[in-house]
Amino acid sequence: MRSGTFVKQKHGYRAFIPASLPPDPPIVMDGELVRLLSAADRALGRLDGVATVLPNPELFVAMYVRQEAVLSSQIEGTQSTLEDVLEFEVDGAAGTTAPQDVEEVVNYVRAMQYGLRRMEELPLSLRLIQEIHGQLLQGVRGAERTPGEFRRSQNWIGPTGSTLETASFVPPPVHEMHSALGNFEKFLHDEESVPVLLQCGLAHAQFETIHPFLDGNGRVGRLLITLLLCQRGILHRPLLYLSLFLKSNRSEYYDRLMAIRLHGHWEGWLKFFLRGVFDVSQSATNTAQAILHMREQHRQAIAEKLGTRAAYGLKLLDILFEQPILSVQAVEERLECAYVTANKIIDQLVELNVLREFTGGQRNRRYRYEPYVALFEGIR
Repeated sequence: MRSGTFVKQKHGYRAFIPASLPPDPPIVMDGELVRLLSAADRALGRLDGVATVLPNPELFVAMYVRQEAVLSSQIEGTQSTLEDVLEFEVDGAAGTTAPQDVEEVVNYVRAMQYGLRRMEELPLSLRLIQEIHGQLLQGVRGAERTPGEFRRSQNWIGPTGSTLETASFVPPPVHEMHSALGNFEKFLHDEESVPVLLQCGLAHAQFETIHPFLDGNGRVGRLLITLLLCQRGILHRPLLYLSLFLKSNRSEYYDRLMAIRLHGHWEGWLKFFLRGVFDVSQSATNTAQAILHMREQHRQAIAEKLGTRAAYGLKLLDILFEQPILSVQAVEERLECAYVTANKIIDQLVELNVLREFTGGQRNRRYRYEPYVALFEGIR
């Protein structure tokens, strides 16, 4: 088999032993695959370019990472929303959502940021993948399943209640897993065999097939795509996140992965993957442009309407891109002004439809940068 082979184990079940990457025979670059690769490359380049003209691209990235964390975690069954995460960051509470769900999302954000920092001193490798996994599962569900360590027992994929004998798919046994991981790491460092986007697609599918952790494989596998693009210099900031596309096309996603294992159909998977890169890049580019337009509108309205408090208002607007949900006390601290002044500025931004009070209480009120959050809440 081009992608590997199913081998019967001594206990009777059949586990899949993946072949090394890149595939042999090589990927068939037919007309459709070439067109999709070209379109995805261009869309990714536009996204990387538009991010450079944002006044503070790091704030856009931070919000985008949060939304990706929400979507990626939802694929694994959490119920958290973006608003839950933003509220949790303010005061450690998350509305009606289970706190553990929100903490899993927050861990995803931390794992991404950790991976990007570590890549400044350590290349994307098995060691770094383990460290990222440790960040992902720290203190949440799955924390008892050896965070940061590759599995030492057989796992399997299937519906609740399935066994090794009835599983939909059984990854390689532990001894074969380590051999596959060694080959996988070599492929991560291979800059010659295939174009970078194809390398990302191949690496993600191979990682999911090896399934080296007892929990968190899907989330780590999705993080790898963006981390690899950043390491190779294709993206200067972590802006490509496929969880929305994969969540929206979940059945096809799983079918394409199984088609690799059953039939060696790498080309079908790569075409699906490149369509996702194109769609997500286009969407993120449109969001970045909408942020630019919205920011300019709000800056103009604040400058015209706030009079002597305009300087405070403009400073608060920049803060809102970093922290879209806040209280009067938070504004008082961030602006280093009197409580009365902070309250007045908030009231004026409410009148301008920049902020909206959403708690409905007289005390401990919270305000949301409604138009900004709405841009990301539309990404579902």
